[in-house]
Amino acid sequence: MAEGTGGSTNRSIQAQVIAEMRGRIISGEIDPGDPLSELALAEEFGVSRTPVREALKQLQTEGLVEIRPRVGTFVTTPSRREITELFEMKELLEGAAARLLAQRGRVPEIDRLQENLKEADAAVARDDHERYAELVGEFHDLLIIGADNHKLEAHYRTLMNQLAYSRLVKTSLSQPGRPLQSDREHHLVVELIVEKDGDSAEQVMREHVRASRRALMARLPTPGVQSPTGTAGT
Repeated sequence: MAEGTGGSTNRSIQAQVIAEMRGRIISGEIDPGDPLSELALAEEFGVSRTPVREALKQLQTEGLVEIRPRVGTFVTTPSRREITELFEMKELLEGAAARLLAQRGRVPEIDRLQENLKEADAAVARDDHERYAELVGEFHDLLIIGADNHKLEAHYRTLMNQLAYSRLVKTSLSQPGRPLQSDREHHLVVELIVEKDGDSAEQVMREHVRASRRALMARLPTPGVQSPTGTAGT
């Protein structure tokens, strides 16, 4: 990554560093608690330390890293309380999205959700947790897009970054029976959306998120050990 001299070029470089580091953290390429070296990152990206430092500050604002003065910068390790609070917000947003989508009628996202369910059924049947985890992420994404509410979507994207959702999804799926139950819950939500029953769709979606949280919390380390060992939340 070549570094320019103009202000706009520097901002562009900083944005690229932010996007790359955000992606690595959310995907799980970098684990919770891992240290992040300004110098090493600057050398890797071929830039000075200034855009890296500013990028890390932005990622701290997003809740993805923690900057400890005179100690270093680390990937955030959320506490059980923080995870609980984030899932409470996820429940509210996804419940509202299900209701809004049900009110819209037969929009393209519904067809895509039904196709997602077919693929998910097949993945669960062959016990392919990796593929099912991907389809879970796609399902929730389609739900949010289908709600057609830009403010809701913006808040949701920020929340998902703080949860590092794609990094977490596999942990809850390791709970015995959870993939099949999750798949059934997805089916019920879509059925209610197709029936234009927004109130019931919201209620069932919220129950689904609560079930996901319970599965996640059951697989996390015992209190006092903050670092999640894998990935969660279907």
